[in-house]
Amino acid sequence: MANGDRHSVNMVDVAREAGVSVSAVSRALAGGKGVSERTRLKIQQLSEQLGYVVSPEASKLAGGRTGRVGLITPTINEWFYSAVIAGVAAELTAAGIDVLLYPLDSSDERRRFFEELPARRKVDAVINIAFPITEEEWERLDAMGVHAVVAGTITPGRPSVGIDEELAARDAVNHLLGLGHRRIAMISAVDPEGNHYSADVGRERGYRSALAAAGIDADVELVVPVPWGIEGGAQGMDKILTLSRLPTAIFAFSDEVAYGALQSLRRSGLRVPQDMSIIGIDDHPMAETMDLTTVHQTPFEQGVLAGRLSLSLIKGESPDQQIVCPANLVVRRSTCPPSAIEMALPA
Repeated sequence: MANGDRHSVNMVDVAREAGVSVSAVSRALAGGKGVSERTRLKIQQLSEQLGYVVSPEASKLAGGRTGRVGLITPTINEWFYSAVIAGVAAELTAAGIDVLLYPLDSSDERRRFFEELPARRKVDAVINIAFPITEEEWERLDAMGVHAVVAGTITPGRPSVGIDEELAARDAVNHLLGLGHRRIAMISAVDPEGNHYSADVGRERGYRSALAAAGIDADVELVVPVPWGIEGGAQGMDKILTLSRLPTAIFAFSDEVAYGALQSLRRSGLRVPQDMSIIGIDDHPMAETMDLTTVHQTPFEQGVLAGRLSLSLIKGESPDQQIVCPANLVVRRSTCPPSAIEMALPA
């Protein structure tokens, strides 16, 4: 790199020249563990050659002395995310940590956050509330020299807290299979901006694997992707109701998707569960009122555990990096065995 570029050199440049990760550069320059002496010396020499200097603010940050933790989330308006946030905040504020909330519900906000946070606001850790981020974005967080934890979904290779999404979906579909259903549709969720949430992928994988284990091929027309939420669930159910041969049961990506599907079914005159069973995932606060069979999880507790995990990492402790929380089937009155004659809409 030319000497004229010295003032623009950052940790990513050093990592590229050294052939190591950004986090390895951060640890080497901060005197942290997990880097061999040979690699540490190489990184220090390259830093001097490139003119990269760790700022006093960055050194303070690496020492974990700001007393602040940043939370990034795609939304604060939905129950799951608000419950996780509440759990994180309860744990951190009890420990005297200030919580900085960053809702990133658009591509522009997301871009600005990852570009500006390192220079604008210093934190000891960042907790990602079930938000899919790219490898480049992970590198930007690593370059800050802070701990990054994921709350609300298990993320391979990263400290994270959540349920086993695939297992939860299998439990839901196996419940329907156990009742005798064989033609089972799934209303899956997709992000309008094209982000791939791990829950979306894991729950559809669980649906397909449960059917495969029962010797049933997944029918492409029975998997209906919709934008997440009640309105999306209604749209997905409307599409399913146009099929010449209806399924006898619906596995909805979440309870809120299931609520929309229930609304559409009732408008069509079909009875739940006599004509069509339906099951969701979450055990949303309204699920009992709606008499919805579902798979229960506790997002508030996941938030508490994620906050606790981040505190342990800030203190330099070595806690379990992946905390898998239980998810349990709750049977209510939206599911029953299929009727003897499969339904078909009149012409």
